[in-house]
Amino acid sequence: MEYIQLTKENLEKEHICCAISNNNDIQVSSKKAWLKDRFDDGLVFLKSVERGKCFIEYLPAENAWNPLDAKGYMYIDCLWVSGSFKGHGYSNDLLESCINDSKSKGKMGLCILSSQKKLPFLSDPKYLKYKGFSVADRATNGIELWYLPFEESAPKPSFKECAKDPHIDDSGYVLFYTSQCPFNGKYVPIVEATAKEHNIPFKAIHISSKEEAQRAPTPITTYALFSDGKYISNEQMNDTKFLKLVNG
Repeated sequence: MEYIQLTKENLEKEHICCAISNNNDIQVSSKKAWLKDRFDDGLVFLKSVERGKCFIEYLPAENAWNPLDAKGYMYIDCLWVSGSFKGHGYSNDLLESCINDSKSKGKMGLCILSSQKKLPFLSDPKYLKYKGFSVADRATNGIELWYLPFEESAPKPSFKECAKDPHIDDSGYVLFYTSQCPFNGKYVPIVEATAKEHNIPFKAIHISSKEEAQRAPTPITTYALFSDGKYISNEQMNDTKFLKLVNG
């Protein structure tokens, strides 16, 4: 497999794996705009040259859009290999590249979000364990911070206090989200419109800066849905899924 790293110079002409439409698609344009502003923060997006979901995205944990105390670590936003790309060792290739790059940059290790049970859009805990990762911290909603230290003396990363017990004081449905995930560009407006049409109390909070993300009341900031103050899901929804959730 041949891989290519996205840069400011090639971003507009390359596909971004997690959304493979043209640049006029809101999912693509929102993600590329988010990426473009992150390259100066040290973000790396390494992907297959072939069209499909086969990529890794990571950046220094100090610049992660998540409430973490992980100074000196590299944080993996996303490691995604799916479809026909699965089963060929590409996940191992991408992770090994991240490890080598992180070591060359003087990092103490890697960290990544997962969960006690496999959840959509989060790395499989079984795969992480197989690759030598272990749990560094766990929020009360089951979201976990896994880490791979490069030396035994490396301190454990952790969630910030604001994210250890995900909850908010607002009633109704409240969604925290960022433009890191391209699907939000399409599906958040759909859920907003559906909630309005059916008179469902709903508020979407678009996290638009690293500082906001690092103060968020949830370890997951790409998409975190709350209901009457309780965290309920990190999975993007269309109108049908949202109404099914509301109607129980």
